[in-house]
Amino acid sequence: MIGWKWSAKEKLVARRAFNMALDRELAAVTQEVKQRAERIKEASDLWEMETWLSGQRERIDGTFDFRYSVLARVFATLVRERRLSLDELHGLAQEKLDTIERLAQT
Repeated sequence: MIGWKWSAKEKLVARRAFNMALDRELAAVTQEVKQRAERIKEASDLWEMETWLSGQRERIDGTFDFRYSVLARVFATLVRERRLSLDELHGLAQEKLDTIERLAQT
């Protein structure tokens, strides 16, 4: 994966898919925050929310890494976790798609 060459078209496809998955993830977290906020009754609930949000941020920051050298693993993780489909990666070279699919199965 390090050393893969990315064409201009592939870079656009990768960026679009990455942003789509990230947007979905952030929308899901936003929705959960709204639901949790409705249940806040005490000050301690605020700190619990803060802890949960910090954990979400760490998880998202650890998952969403747009460096071309690790992008196949990122996409494989997103596919495995059903946050992205292989169809949404249409336009990448077949070698990249095959690698992402293989990594997603492990």
